[in-house]
Amino acid sequence: MKKSHVAHAFVVLATLAGPSLLAGGRPAAAASAPVAGESAPAAGETRESVIVSGTGEETRESVIVSGTGKVSGEPDVLTVSFGVETDAPAVGPALDRAATASTRMRDALIRAGVAKADLQTSDVSVNSRRNGTKITGYTVSQGLTAKIRTLPKAGAVISAAMTAGGDAARLHGTSFAIENDGALLTEARKRAFADARGKAELYAREAGRPLGRVIRVSEESAGFSGGTGLRGLAYADQAAPVEPGRQDVSVTISVEWALNPPA
Repeated sequence: MKKSHVAHAFVVLATLAGPSLLAGGRPAAAASAPVAGESAPAAGETRESVIVSGTGEETRESVIVSGTGKVSGEPDVLTVSFGVETDAPAVGPALDRAATASTRMRDALIRAGVAKADLQTSDVSVNSRRNGTKITGYTVSQGLTAKIRTLPKAGAVISAAMTAGGDAARLHGTSFAIENDGALLTEARKRAFADARGKAELYAREAGRPLGRVIRVSEESAGFSGGTGLRGLAYADQAAPVEPGRQDVSVTISVEWALNPPA
């Protein structure tokens, strides 16, 4: 076989190699798998690397790092999943009772200040009840989701809806969210990039190489974390207090920087 005049090399070096990452502009050692005595990365763990790749005499040397930025903000909307459940010997009466209870809850929410656009009916189901092979009645379930934007009044709004629905009313779950999250995401991205740059500068310095231009940036994840909702509410005589707390907005990115030749 003829020896090719074009050479390709892809070498990944462990992050913790320190000053021995590069020697004379070339990697000191190549590692595609953990060496003896070294554990493999845990699930979800990110390890930075220095990559050397090239074609012919042109070689690109770079460092790839991850960065995470996190900021917190106060939720501005509460999504509440209500429901109704009714029983009757026949399907028709069960449906009528569910529709009546759902309408009462919907009207109570609107009177309490929830916009019609923030209400949505969902998950209508009809199930038969049996005694052996004989049908003894029917159960109708229907969902109603509401977005409450005036959080100080959220407890009173929920209480009004549950009272209006009576014994048929159900509360399936609640969740807080930051709907106007643009500014928070921007700040989290800035912090993620600063975090990545700090790591890249460290590895370049330890390798004795000036950090060059950014070659590639990719956003790996962006999302929210924190309290998801309310736990245990009493509606009989008074509105339950609502404490939204704070939610974290987190962004993780991957950035590749070129490593310039030694000065």
